[in-house]
Amino acid sequence: MDRISALVSLLAALALISCGSNSTKQDPTDKLLEESFKGKWGYIDRDGNMVIEPQFKNAGEFSEGLARIQIERKHGYIDKSGKMAIEPQYDFADDFSEGLAPVEVASKWGYIDKTGKMVIKPKFEQAKKFSDGLANVEIGGKWGYIDKNGDLVIKPQYDVIGEFSEGLARVVIDGKCAYIDKMNIIVIKPRFHHAWPFSEGLAAVEVDQEWGYIDKSGQFIIKPQFVAADQFSEGVACVLVRSLLGVRWGYVDRRGNMVLEPQFRWAATFSEGLAVVKIGDKYGFMNRSGDAVIKPQYAEAGQFSEGLARVGLDRK
Repeated sequence: MDRISALVSLLAALALISCGSNSTKQDPTDKLLEESFKGKWGYIDRDGNMVIEPQFKNAGEFSEGLARIQIERKHGYIDKSGKMAIEPQYDFADDFSEGLAPVEVASKWGYIDKTGKMVIKPKFEQAKKFSDGLANVEIGGKWGYIDKNGDLVIKPQYDVIGEFSEGLARVVIDGKCAYIDKMNIIVIKPRFHHAWPFSEGLAAVEVDQEWGYIDKSGQFIIKPQFVAADQFSEGVACVLVRSLLGVRWGYVDRRGNMVLEPQFRWAATFSEGLAVVKIGDKYGFMNRSGDAVIKPQYAEAGQFSEGLARVGLDRK
């Protein structure tokens, strides 16, 4: 399977997983990268300068001043100087969000604060980041939501759920994706094969193998027409279309107008004004005009967050 086919499959899987089973112990993209990429991860600034040398087996984006890293088989956190802020000690871990991060210890998940203190003791089969004040957790094979005290606010009852975003969360009911509010009321009925979280007022959903975008009333704002679609960020969304070049990624605005023509074999959402693109067999960063501002030179790359981006270099 080539990278494009793999990415289309991954996007669909991610949409279902994040709507869903949360069966992976890490973010699915990180797990995929960890398994397929055998080099080392470091961090660059917006000028392309390597500010934290490649040394980590796996690495996450900076969030709230810290980034999750992996050394050997354990996960910890570094600050922006590259100094270890929380020593690698967890079997798995996720990024900080709203002051807390989920970590796994002895097959149970809990939450730490930025000092490394365990503030919600490990008791969950799986756990995800806080978003909109709630976090999805698994208990007894079912998923529900807790608050920052660790108290259940929506009892575990779903096989598949996603994080809350802009007041709504995706759940799977009878094999279809729906959206609930924080009172556990279904506000958009189950009718989508796959779905992403709401972002900038719209959510990417898939119906009959085509992706489009809905608003919070469940009405299509951009009709289903894409092979795959990502979330809106900074006013545009990355979509996969069939073109004269084959299957390529481009960018649409909120009206569905193509603002960057489909031309990329791989591309990602914009973050802090830049987006990861693949040209040839290397990854670099482009601006909103489509100009390469950091030339493709990396074996792998992640988006910019808090002024830094993770990049992977092959082992020499």
